[in-house]
Amino acid sequence: MFVLGIDPGLSRCGYGCVARRPGGFRAIAAGVLTTPAGDPLPNRLAALRADLVALMEELRPDVVAVERIFFRSNAKTAMSVAQASGVALLSAVEQGHAVVEYTAAEVKLAVTGYGNASKEQVQQMVARLVGLAEPPSPPDAADALALGLCHLSASSLGQARVAGRVSPAQLERPWRLSP
Repeated sequence: MFVLGIDPGLSRCGYGCVARRPGGFRAIAAGVLTTPAGDPLPNRLAALRADLVALMEELRPDVVAVERIFFRSNAKTAMSVAQASGVALLSAVEQGHAVVEYTAAEVKLAVTGYGNASKEQVQQMVARLVGLAEPPSPPDAADALALGLCHLSASSLGQARVAGRVSPAQLERPWRLSP
């Protein structure tokens, strides 16, 4: 199974591709997609969508795992992350990929065994689990790889929460408000 993890963000959107291999996991690709902070919001969202679609077309994952947004403070950050998350979810569904969501605590628990692990602890464990000589950097890429690892771990335990695939007909149907 091949999983594309997405750590959503408008300025920095992490991605990480992980595959299961005999005896463990392997990182296929990881990085960060960025949008210019000075551009208008609609243009940034469109650019993020184009980059995500291109990434999905290139990598062709079996599943896309996106971090489920949960914020306790800083509404401004929450809004931009939520918008980026929506773009990631929509892009995956439009490409016909199965989609799963995990909270940061679920990812940390799956990767480190502790739901309140630090970013550094996640980076260290991701490096160990996928056989990297150094922790992945930046943290957005490490978090995205951790999302992929979380799903691979959950799916091997039969706990995967895969949303149903959406057909092209469902995407093209007209939306109308009820009278």
